[in-house]
Amino acid sequence: MFDKIFVEKSYETNARALSIINRFPKAKVSVIDKIEDIFNRVKKPYLQKNESLNLFLGEKKGQLVKEAPDAYGLSGEPHYYFIHAYNCIYECNYCYLQGYFNSPDIVLFLNHRDICNEIESVTEECSKKGLTPWFHAGEFSDSLALTHITGELEIYHELFSRLPEAKLELRTKSANIKALLELTPKKNIITTFSLSPADKIKKNDLQTPSLRARLNAIRKLADAGHPIGIHFDPVVYDENFKEKYTQLVEELFESLPVDKLEYISVGVVRFTKDVFHQVKKNYPSSELLSSELIKSFDGKIRYNRPMRLWILSTIREVLLNANVDKEKIYLCMEEDDELVIDS
Repeated sequence: MFDKIFVEKSYETNARALSIINRFPKAKVSVIDKIEDIFNRVKKPYLQKNESLNLFLGEKKGQLVKEAPDAYGLSGEPHYYFIHAYNCIYECNYCYLQGYFNSPDIVLFLNHRDICNEIESVTEECSKKGLTPWFHAGEFSDSLALTHITGELEIYHELFSRLPEAKLELRTKSANIKALLELTPKKNIITTFSLSPADKIKKNDLQTPSLRARLNAIRKLADAGHPIGIHFDPVVYDENFKEKYTQLVEELFESLPVDKLEYISVGVVRFTKDVFHQVKKNYPSSELLSSELIKSFDGKIRYNRPMRLWILSTIREVLLNANVDKEKIYLCMEEDDELVIDS
């Protein structure tokens, strides 16, 4: 998977670093002072990830837990995200990472205890105000895709087992659930899967597990008692989107009883200006570019407001018809919930 592995000097003899390095015996290992001395310093094309990838191991510095943007999760509660990795082994053609870093190389941070300490501090401050904080993993990488290599999942499981007043969301498109199945289910640790119709996954979620594989993972986790959430995000329009999402909802609830669903978000495809430029460069024939896109309320490029209203309302109607509680449906990264007309 990796041509070279760069490990920071302070982690050269770290047990977790050595465990990861030993999984890739063919990779050339170099000891460096700091990740930022090499990673992201020279422009490396996003699609070069299909030919060669390097791995960086070291310490996440600076602010480890950050406040999430508005409409990131269920409203009424504070949301934060923490960064345990940069970049992803998958290649979704709409991914914002292609316009965020100068490199697709993978960075794995190893100072999980520092991250946990900061999560505890934020939780304590929220508890003083009577608030339930949410912490989201998967902002800059997939939460489960490499857990069989990194082994950090049990650290966060232990932390949130001690913090019942806080909630952890593991955001993923992976079917790599072995490490999670070995852990005791907790009500405040929710695994959320991003789902799209099967043909959209093939076209846009490149190198990711199929819809069937994700649904099988959902079924296994739900059967084991793990709380499950769903993201219909990003929705990519085509003329048959209602039929496709109706079928997707039917397939989903064959794997996950509707009363076991924690929540579901719906959001249309969107890009920052830089990411949109990269999408046009990397995927010029993509269906992502086939509909009219405009600069919207937050500066991101989306479908126009009437079209978004129609798409989001249609999918919400499909969910309500499948007996999903309307309180469990929220819009991701949208202006406000008034975009969707109450049924």
